[in-house]
Amino acid sequence: MTHNSDPTANPEFDFALIVAGVPELNERVETALFEAGCDDATLSIQHGLLYAEFSRAAPTLKEAIVSAINDVTRSGIGADVLRVDECHLVSQAEIARRIGRSRQLVHQFMTGERGPGGFPPPACQIADRAPLWAWCAVSQWLASNNLLRPEVSRNAVVVEAINHALERRRLPEDLLQEITKDLRSAEPPPAKAG
Repeated sequence: MTHNSDPTANPEFDFALIVAGVPELNERVETALFEAGCDDATLSIQHGLLYAEFSRAAPTLKEAIVSAINDVTRSGIGADVLRVDECHLVSQAEIARRIGRSRQLVHQFMTGERGPGGFPPPACQIADRAPLWAWCAVSQWLASNNLLRPEVSRNAVVVEAINHALERRRLPEDLLQEITKDLRSAEPPPAKAG
């Protein structure tokens, strides 16, 4: 996701944004995005959505992504950035691919046969034969056990936080406040010291 050949320059971060509100890619759209600062993006339409692949220099991944989102939004073409195209739910096979290890070894981490134990439980499809894990949680476990570079885990957290913020923008604020209030009233009481 990062690359840099000049140690004095900001690193370049590679990521893609999925954008709604742009039904076709034409010269007007390309010009508007270029003039808004997206001259470091490769644009295409995928499944009816604008797919903007960036290679952006910035001090951090967060700054790179946020600046790209702001550039796309201010382009004046009616663009609505839906998310950073980073799959946050991963299969056992995808975990193995991302860390360059075998599926068998990942399975052993999951069952506690190898490693320190405490591998995160699946995030969804728990009762299914193909459960999925939250990459953010898995990457944190891997990094804390020296199986993944810490910056990879930090980047996973950053992308997940940005995607949550983008998703939250599209939800009705009154409903979010109501649900937040309901959830607070359902919080378990603090554990008693004993």
